[in-house]
Amino acid sequence: MFPIGDDDSTVGTTPVVTYALIVANVLFFLVELSAGDAFVEKWAFIPSHFSQSPATEWPTIFTAMFMHGGWMHLFGNMLYLYIFGDNVEDNLGPVKYLAFYLTAGIAATFAQYVFNEGSNIPNVGASGAIAGVLGAYILMFPKSRVDVLVIRQVISMPAVVVIGFWIVLQLFSGVGSMAETGETADTGGIAYMAHVGGFAAGFLIALLFRKRGGPSRTA
Repeated sequence: MFPIGDDDSTVGTTPVVTYALIVANVLFFLVELSAGDAFVEKWAFIPSHFSQSPATEWPTIFTAMFMHGGWMHLFGNMLYLYIFGDNVEDNLGPVKYLAFYLTAGIAATFAQYVFNEGSNIPNVGASGAIAGVLGAYILMFPKSRVDVLVIRQVISMPAVVVIGFWIVLQLFSGVGSMAETGETADTGGIAYMAHVGGFAAGFLIALLFRKRGGPSRTA
């Protein structure tokens, strides 16, 4: 299931923060491409480096959120942010939404760090923060429907099913990744626990700060 859109009929404001985040991610990725490995080494969140010197490495908690491992990684993340971010931003308001996004990203980073604090693999990507957006979306808009591409057909499905399937996949994959030992545990790949941590943080934060009433109606 590949989401391609949702019903934005309940969105009453222009999602300026969501758009700004997409632009920032694209621009930062272009800089990352031009600067090469040295840039990644300096600005990605590397668990073992943070363990050794958190006082100097703390900026990477934020910069890593705007870095990506490739064009498809960037495209997938920005697509999810574009589809689901505007609804959440409309509900929270731009200032709260930005704080929410960054907080979910931080929670995601440390969820991964707790399980792999000695790793030398750079952690990059907006995936954890966007997982937080999904956690908020499923709480705020439980009756919304999402258009998904299944093989060659577009089907409208409940957001609970689409996002629920995604988080279950992350949970199972995360458990599997934690079971790895030796070299296979330090070869990179997808930071599943960051996804799970970001989703949980987004859900809990939204539970506290969401706008009551209308947002949970059918979209």
